[in-house]
Amino acid sequence: QVQLVESGGGLVQAGGSLRLSCAASGRTFSTYAMGWFRQAPGKEREFVALISWSGSFTYYADSVKGRFTISRDNAKITVYLRMNSLKPEDTAIYYCAAARTTSQVMDVKEVDVWGQGTQVTVSS
Repeated sequence: QVQLVESGGGLVQAGGSLRLSCAASGRTFSTYAMGWFRQAPGKEREFVALISWSGSFTYYADSVKGRFTISRDNAKITVYLRMNSLKPEDTAIYYCAAARTTSQVMDVKEVDVWGQGTQVTVSS
């Protein structure tokens, strides 16, 4: 079973950048599709981005397309989320997620494994 630990969150001004990391443990990491979700106060957890097990396929929510980039390093068993041009509405707790397929990892109900989350706060 894969376990996930996020890092890299923090406070940044609007227009700034952050890179989130999700370190995984478990020998089967390279077979999982990986994703990022976020949850703002009083709102439901929402999909942000996903990457296939090989890294060849990525998909983004419309709200972050062109600003965020997801990537993975299977040798380091880590997935990253590079966030540029951050906006106050990007403020949320960001969660790393793992599932067997890309269709599953973009569905909050189908995710197999969640990280504990990392806070991202964007000030205006």
